[in-house]
Amino acid sequence: MILIIQGCTTNKQALYEWGSYEDLIYQSYATPGKQSLEEQAIKLEAEYQIALSKNKALPPGFHAHLGLLYFQSGKIDLAQQSFITEEKLFPESKQFMDRLIAKTTKRRP
Repeated sequence: MILIIQGCTTNKQALYEWGSYEDLIYQSYATPGKQSLEEQAIKLEAEYQIALSKNKALPPGFHAHLGLLYFQSGKIDLAQQSFITEEKLFPESKQFMDRLIAKTTKRRP
């Protein structure tokens, strides 16, 4: 009986590389201002590099959140690039990302 049960188990791999992304989001809402926008962006950039090194996909919203951090920091080009990446990876986000991209275009000097 044990062999049958063991034979039916599978080693499920996560669809996305979450890393500490969820914790970073939680902390940004639970204790706003504790970490600067720059610190948050640096942590997400590190998570991105880890996912790349493991050849893993990042979860929906990751690039959008990073883009918002860039936008709030005045890094418009990086924000647009992140929003475009989110849109390409998750086409269902197209309308929202297009609106965010439009806002970044309006903010340009």
